[in-house]
Amino acid sequence: MHAAALATEPVTRAIRQRTDYYAVVTRGLTKRFGKRLAVDGLDLVIPAGSISGFVGQNGAGKTTTIRMLLGLIRPTAGRGTVLGHPLGRSRAYLPRVGALIEGPTFYPALSGRENMIVLARLSGIENRRVDAALERVGLGARGLDPFRTYSLGMRQRLGIAAALLPGPELLVLDEPTNGLDPQGIAEIRAMLRSFADEGMTVFVSSHLLSEIQQICEHLVVIETGRLLFQGGVEELLAARAPELIVRTENPNHAKRLLQLVTGTGRSARIVGDNQSTILEVLADCSWAGDLNRLAMENGITLVHLAERRSTLEEAFFEITRSSAKQAIQGSDPACAAGGSDGGTKAWSEKAGRP
Repeated sequence: MHAAALATEPVTRAIRQRTDYYAVVTRGLTKRFGKRLAVDGLDLVIPAGSISGFVGQNGAGKTTTIRMLLGLIRPTAGRGTVLGHPLGRSRAYLPRVGALIEGPTFYPALSGRENMIVLARLSGIENRRVDAALERVGLGARGLDPFRTYSLGMRQRLGIAAALLPGPELLVLDEPTNGLDPQGIAEIRAMLRSFADEGMTVFVSSHLLSEIQQICEHLVVIETGRLLFQGGVEELLAARAPELIVRTENPNHAKRLLQLVTGTGRSARIVGDNQSTILEVLADCSWAGDLNRLAMENGITLVHLAERRSTLEEAFFEITRSSAKQAIQGSDPACAAGGSDGGTKAWSEKAGRP
């Protein structure tokens, strides 16, 4: 069997046997360290065969959540399943899970292949899977080199290769592109995409939102241990209204166009100082023709007109700001009496019904 096929052979077989299947499901997953609440009632639903991004600021509870899923620490409360088995019975599912948590650690003097053989023997895995995993991550030609000679990108690849040793159905990666250069990030991205194409579920934690946007179709956003959003990446981006970016020939035209646009009832603003020629108009591309005609009828020449879609980073900061605003209002009796922020309530409802 070809090495690449061997490295993921159990995956496609297992996925074919399952339909409408979730790799990870939790309900009310909670973890306390003394008085500190690290994870607060998480309800996760991770579709099988997807690349799911796990996003949150430092200290949001991502690594703690991953450690609970892997059976490294016990939840304080809540329940869940991984690959159909309860969290409390991690021995039943861990042989089908590969993980890279907080960076790979290997023996510096041993070669990459020798390090992998050590791990394989400790896990009761056949040595033949070592070469298959090394080939799968592009280290076949460097497997005999000492680990201490590996670049950061190669070390990350070796860590992913180690996670592939059991032929996992679920691959859990904590910051796999941390510290890599753009080329290394692109290589890891392509690798993860290929895993999902072969049927593996990839659950990847990262603070690089641009990378998450490019590779993930499913997203989980948490803040201070609480779930803010869960669903498709496009669903989150679509929730923010698109904007038309307009540039006029001179600042006077920009000011005049601003008056005309707001006169139609649409929101708009000039970006920059009084000499700016750039406007942001809250509208999608369906209104671009009307805007162009409005400018032309009033003697205003547009030198640029395009739709700008929201980035994942913008959407992330918007929902975390909304969450912080809701928390402040919730702690203020006067605000609490008036109800919570509508935008935040919408996100909470989505999070509660994945």
